[in-house]
Amino acid sequence: MYIITIDTGTTNTRVCAWQDTRLLAEAARPVGVRDTAISGSTETLMRGVSEAVQDALSQARIPAGEKVVYLSAGMITSNVGLCEIPHLLAPAGLDELAQGMVSAHLPAITDEPVWFVPGIRNHNAPITLDNAEQMDMMRGEETEAIGVLASLDIAGPALIILPGSHSKFVKIDAQNRIEGCVTTIGGEMLDVITRHTILASSLNLQFASEIDAPSLMQGANQCLTTGLSRTCFSVRVLDMFGELTLNQKANVLLGAVLQDDLQAVKNSKAFTVTPDTHVIVCGKDTLKFAFATLIDNDPWFTGKITIAPANRSLSSSGLFAMASRRQII
Repeated sequence: MYIITIDTGTTNTRVCAWQDTRLLAEAARPVGVRDTAISGSTETLMRGVSEAVQDALSQARIPAGEKVVYLSAGMITSNVGLCEIPHLLAPAGLDELAQGMVSAHLPAITDEPVWFVPGIRNHNAPITLDNAEQMDMMRGEETEAIGVLASLDIAGPALIILPGSHSKFVKIDAQNRIEGCVTTIGGEMLDVITRHTILASSLNLQFASEIDAPSLMQGANQCLTTGLSRTCFSVRVLDMFGELTLNQKANVLLGAVLQDDLQAVKNSKAFTVTPDTHVIVCGKDTLKFAFATLIDNDPWFTGKITIAPANRSLSSSGLFAMASRRQII
């Protein structure tokens, strides 16, 4: 069976072509739902997704006349995407997500139906200043989380960490359902602080290239005592008067930003994480190993830590699991 998976985010779209679970080709375009939000039209997004799909199909050399199944997840199901689907209410797991999948005909992309996965929101109570912190939502990360559970054979309760521009911390309950999530803009903060503040010269616009544990922990520990903003300025102090390497200074900043994220996880009312919760850390190596180092050195966390192996597409793994459960593939 030939399968096309489409993963659309805020700024990028990635398409993979598969024969069963064997990757044949992949293509990407720098288009996402931000284009719709800016222009008020889905034209750019539709064209970009269509181009990526045709690129992947061409590379894969799928024989003419072969049936192709199309599966999609991410922000493409938002109100600025191509097929708006309401969020499911947490808790929701593989069964609920599979049953919530919706097919739509998008002739600009393919004559075949495209199956879309809904996102998940923490609750549906009216949002006020008093309970806003309890609310969170995801589109795309629920599919990655299901991919983690399926590919690593994880049994809840567990916490899945998906670092990125917007880092997602996804809580899995004892029934392997998504209980809720906590989102931070840690990745964006790291980018802005590194490139667009007075620290730009101290860091030469560069992020940590590898983990330096003492520097990482120094940033994390100082953040706990004097806060994120003060720790950030300490990077400039170290640049002016210290002897640290560029990578060590970048690690101090990285430790501070990620520690701030972990404080959110411990204290958020969006879900309940206990110290003995199994933590699974995903993502690119630097962020993945940085989070794992901080958690391993934090006495609050006493549970097992699993570092997810490099996976070319957690989203595709999740899409396969849901489509199989729905008997689409």
